[in-house]
Amino acid sequence: AMMKTMSTGNCTLNVPAKNSYRMVVLGASRVGKSSIVSRFLNGRFEDQYTPTIEDFHRKVYNIRGDMYQLDILDTSGNHPFPAMRRLSILTGDVFILVFSLDNRESFDEVKRLQKQILEVKSCLKNKTKESADLPMVICGNKNDHSEIYRKVRSDEGENLVSSDENCAYFEVSAKKNTNVDEMFYVLFSMAKLPHEMSPALHRKISIQYGDTFQQKSFRMRRVKDMDAYGMISPFARRPSVNSDLKYIKSKVLREGQSREREKCTIQ
Repeated sequence: AMMKTMSTGNCTLNVPAKNSYRMVVLGASRVGKSSIVSRFLNGRFEDQYTPTIEDFHRKVYNIRGDMYQLDILDTSGNHPFPAMRRLSILTGDVFILVFSLDNRESFDEVKRLQKQILEVKSCLKNKTKESADLPMVICGNKNDHSEIYRKVRSDEGENLVSSDENCAYFEVSAKKNTNVDEMFYVLFSMAKLPHEMSPALHRKISIQYGDTFQQKSFRMRRVKDMDAYGMISPFARRPSVNSDLKYIKSKVLREGQSREREKCTIQ
């Protein structure tokens, strides 16, 4: 089987290419995309707002002895480079579209993004003859705010996903951590990924255990009944644009394994 080698600190982890996925988080500015990602990665909420240009994170899992890799692309709400956003969509496997329940314009942006994703992926699907589903969650953030500030009704969000069994709608609060775990659980279920990739269903492991992380016999003595572990890669770097373009080209031309992505850092 094709393997992807990933360096994490002083250790090297081998993840099968078929178990490597990219999650793309999209939405307007100031809707809480990075806050949701922060909840997913470390269970924290950042009060201070810092505009995102584009953040890249990587989490690796050992689930019952099998290795998985999830790359997370936290995109800019301003999307100053449309071609880059299109490339992010092309290389994504699962999607989270975020809007703020107190901002009507951000909901309209999610509707545009949903349409763009379906169009871009449909074009790629036609070229590669793939029949893969497109797991997507539409996420209304800031449901901790008073109802008097609400600008988007729940049924409007539900209507966006009603005709697609691979698309779900959640109203969440990244600040209060409401429905965030449930959202990821459903997203991974739709993507046919292990439920244990959800934040609440695996043991968080620090980088110091990296050397033994990939061993099939890897166990933490303190946890007898859990066989799923996750570790954030602190030194992960986004693959270069050139690497992403090669990946898309290989899919279209059917060169090699369709899920293989080169490990490449930004030049």
